[in-house]
Amino acid sequence: MKNEKVFRTKTGFCHILPDRILLTRDGVKGNVANATIGKSITGVLIIYGGIAAFLLFSAIQSFQKGEIPIAVVYSIVGLFLVYGIFKSLNNSATPIIQRDKIKSVKFKKAILAITRSRFEVVFEEDGAIKKRIIMLPGIMGNGQNETEKARKMMIEENLLKE
Repeated sequence: MKNEKVFRTKTGFCHILPDRILLTRDGVKGNVANATIGKSITGVLIIYGGIAAFLLFSAIQSFQKGEIPIAVVYSIVGLFLVYGIFKSLNNSATPIIQRDKIKSVKFKKAILAITRSRFEVVFEEDGAIKKRIIMLPGIMGNGQNETEKARKMMIEENLLKE
């Protein structure tokens, strides 16, 4: 792997190779991610769907009992989860992305103390357009330096246009 460029991610490393992008998981966070998500987000979306259904059912029951404030809270959280499920349907957890299948790469800057910086890689997988989110380390993991290093690599490799 002579022409390999590597940067840290939230759960491991991203290897930029001449023909593909390879995401590896490392350490405790990587092991937890492997155990919970694996290579597919379907299981996570099913769990979110179950929680959303429970919350919406609880909202209806609370509304029928006249407990309006808690019914509103359950409804808002349940609908937020449903929105997240629909927004995530085209996401992928694949660890290998062929470079010739990549349609675009976008960089999303972190909002201090709220979100992490990330890359959104749009690519073709089995004839469908998918999105792979590459989360970068946060503040506690030297996030600003790692983010700049990752951005420079993506620009050098002509994956990120800026």
